[in-house]
Amino acid sequence: MRKRRAEKRYIKPDPKFNDAVVAKFINYIMWSGKKSTTRRAIYDSFQVIEERTKKPALEVFKKAITNVQPLVEVRSRRVGGATYQVPMEVRPERRMALAFRWIRNYSRDRKDKSMALKLASEIIAASNNEGSAVKKKDDTHRMAEANKAFAHFKW
Repeated sequence: MRKRRAEKRYIKPDPKFNDAVVAKFINYIMWSGKKSTTRRAIYDSFQVIEERTKKPALEVFKKAITNVQPLVEVRSRRVGGATYQVPMEVRPERRMALAFRWIRNYSRDRKDKSMALKLASEIIAASNNEGSAVKKKDDTHRMAEANKAFAHFKW
């Protein structure tokens, strides 16, 4: 085991919106270290969001993130030869990480022309409480609700 806990690293906010959440999202979407390409795709998607919704893109983005963040999830816990799916509360950092991951993955699966359009569509859908990422959150909550009987196995 290590002697001390690794200190938490904080990333700098992105240059355009001066927001750390957007900067973190850029890092999540990034592929093969191509940050400038990813930035362009995200900023283009924010422009599309503003055109489609007639609202500030950052506001729509933040709403989408909060709509996708799960409150509880199930984790496997082995007790006496049997494995139980135990519902547990999700830490705030993990909540955001899961929201980013689900939005990224489901936007990549969409059938639009460019990544900017795919992202814009998924973010708009998530901000309206619909779309695949929100469905994933609901499935996670449903799974936790179904396994509530095993909540006493928390460690």
